[in-house]
Amino acid sequence: MLQLDSEITYIKGVGPKRAEILQSELNIYTVGDILFYFPYKYQDRSRFYKISQIRDDVAVQIRGKFCCMKTEGTGKRKYLKAEFQDETGSIDIVWFKRIDWIKKDIKPDVEYIIFGKPSFFKNKYSIVHPEYETVENFNNRIKSPFTGEYSTTEKMKKFYLNSKTIAKIIREIFRLGFHIEETLPAYIIKKYNFPPIKEALRNMHFPQTINKIQQAKQRFIYEELFINQLTLIKQKKLRNETVKGIRIPSTGNFLNKFYKEKLPFELTDAQKRVIKEIYNDMRSGKQCNRLLQGDVGSGKTIVALMAMLIVVGNGYQAALMAPTEILARQHFENITEMLEGMNINIRLLTGSTRIKQRRIIDEELQNGQLQILIGTHALIEDKIQFHKLGLAIIDEQHRFGVVQRAKLRQKNKGIPPHIIVMSATPIPRTLSMTLYGDLDVSIIDEMPAGRKPVRTIHLREKQRGQLYSFLRKEIAKGRQVYIVYPLISESETLDYKNLEDGYVAIKEFFRAPQYTVAMVHGKMKPDEKKAQMDMFVNGEAQILVATTVIEVGVNVPNASVMVIESAERFGLSQLHQLRGRVGRGADQSYCILMTGDKLTSEARRRIETMERTNNGFEIAEVDMRLRGPGDMFGTQQSGIPLNFRVANLLTDGIVLKRARQDAIEILDKDSTLQNYPKLKEKIEYELKNSFGGVG
Repeated sequence: MLQLDSEITYIKGVGPKRAEILQSELNIYTVGDILFYFPYKYQDRSRFYKISQIRDDVAVQIRGKFCCMKTEGTGKRKYLKAEFQDETGSIDIVWFKRIDWIKKDIKPDVEYIIFGKPSFFKNKYSIVHPEYETVENFNNRIKSPFTGEYSTTEKMKKFYLNSKTIAKIIREIFRLGFHIEETLPAYIIKKYNFPPIKEALRNMHFPQTINKIQQAKQRFIYEELFINQLTLIKQKKLRNETVKGIRIPSTGNFLNKFYKEKLPFELTDAQKRVIKEIYNDMRSGKQCNRLLQGDVGSGKTIVALMAMLIVVGNGYQAALMAPTEILARQHFENITEMLEGMNINIRLLTGSTRIKQRRIIDEELQNGQLQILIGTHALIEDKIQFHKLGLAIIDEQHRFGVVQRAKLRQKNKGIPPHIIVMSATPIPRTLSMTLYGDLDVSIIDEMPAGRKPVRTIHLREKQRGQLYSFLRKEIAKGRQVYIVYPLISESETLDYKNLEDGYVAIKEFFRAPQYTVAMVHGKMKPDEKKAQMDMFVNGEAQILVATTVIEVGVNVPNASVMVIESAERFGLSQLHQLRGRVGRGADQSYCILMTGDKLTSEARRRIETMERTNNGFEIAEVDMRLRGPGDMFGTQQSGIPLNFRVANLLTDGIVLKRARQDAIEILDKDSTLQNYPKLKEKIEYELKNSFGGVG
């Protein structure tokens, strides 16, 4: 009797070399791993065809005998040809690979079953490289009218580890027998009428009916999502029960002073609600762990600032970490300007901060004089030590991993700081539940008053003259323009407009001294980048030619036009982020999507979505359907697996909600899962592996 953790090496048909390939290509090490490696589709093998019934392009299964086997051609054009006969006629069978082995393997006067797709050539049907096995083998193996197709790689195929071989290995495991215990509680299985786990596994690999496949699949979809939600909610409960939070007893003088004297505009009701949610966390004595979501321009930064003022007003320090130096600097300059005259010590720390300045930051951080530190990844370096860190805010959370979040938590030697992670990339509900299910969620779902929606216009290359005329009119009104390119320099393989050529062309059309054109891209030195950016921010340059380095954080209210060159090359989320750089003032703003004449259907869908709506959450849903959940926001960094075996966040949202509710209920009644030892074991494994052992 095999165990799930038995090594796969010693199963018949595997061996050391194939085991190594399965490990490197599919991460399959054990019997359990391969049992849960499911087919991606099924072929119906319930029907047998006669040779006389063969038609074009329909895969057929035929019973008969091989004869007249001979090798034809020479050198690389050598191939093996045979006739396959039944009582109604014959068909040619051709092999171009493994010729010598096949000649030895196929026996005359033995009945075989072949399966393949026929093609019509020289007035006769033939099948190239069909699957074949003896009738005796067919009768002795597990009977299933459906054959699973397993995903394989090119490297696997070189070692003859194809779909059929994987099925043989799994068939051998079923023949030997294996021990597996139920993970799902009995009442859940009964509630949803799920098949037992062993039966479900058999029906995923060797099903008897379509209905059996569906029942097994529904069980495993639910189980994956249930384990995912149970792991996240358990993580959250564990943190709430074991991790104390810094108690922040009052809103403090700084917040009150800022609100009454410095706040440059009226907060929206959504902003007020979110600030209240954050403050309630802070004063509860539990650690605040909150995801702050809001569309571009919804005012997350002011909420973050007010949260920092609360902790600073109570004698603690605050840190804000951004993914790029440009964004960190923008936050620093905006916040410094807003807090002018309030006697709060704020500093900026990035990779380009000079050693002398770093020494001052280190000293002031450790003696408590530095109250707010804004920076990039440099904030989580081991040598950066705080005196009393009360709040850590991570901007553009999807660009950081779970490890970075953990490092910020560990910046206090005693009680960890409160954590707020911000995302300007709206996240579909199903993705949010699986990525950030361990966090509380606050959503700013209201835009500041007085802002007009950005008008989005799609233009083709032949309309460039029209574009330039429009830009001149906007600049004449005193407005500024972003022009964004997908590439820094010309690519041999991609026929897209690039920034360097674009910069030259723009300067030719918008000539000095009447116009000033600035340029920013990621390969510039920080000082050079800052100088060019400052020209645009200060209004000295009317046009900023840039790569997506300005995708997040740059806030120039006077910029009213965003031109995106080769817009078909950008993802929906990126297009929406770029559009969010304009529309920050009271004037009508425009986003112009420039594309070539030929668009793929997916690119056309992205462009049409941008023209139709400004709603970031609606855009995120379309983006997830086009790209899939795993590719959307660099989620592979999150530390939480989205590569579900059978569950699909696009189609299984209802199952996810049920699974989450069931997970909440089970943990409310039995928070330690003492009554569910197998479930407990599974969750502990997931917590250890998915979260890297960090809380």
